[in-house]
Amino acid sequence: MTLSDLSVSQLKRPVSIKETIEKLNKELRSILGDSNRAANSSRTMSLAAKRKIAAAQKARWAKLRRAKSPTRSAKPAAKKKTMSPATRKKLAAKLKAYWAAKKAGKR
Repeated sequence: MTLSDLSVSQLKRPVSIKETIEKLNKELRSILGDSNRAANSSRTMSLAAKRKIAAAQKARWAKLRRAKSPTRSAKPAAKKKTMSPATRKKLAAKLKAYWAAKKAGKR
């Protein structure tokens, strides 16, 4: 049975039942108090509370990083070695000769 097969009186019946249930729930809440509503409502946090939580979390991470830093790198990083211009020219000339010989061998 589809919705279009129902008569108007058959459609009005569920609507009236739902309204009755809502009215009874409202009456029940007024008798028992709004304890259910407080449990179901969403909680918002003030900006000050959010900042306080963020600061506490940053402090926890900083403490964790401080505790791990000595174990992370025991020896200092090595200095980067640089090539003199003369050495760079020699290396470039050798590589050019190598690739020229390799190209010549392919032909």
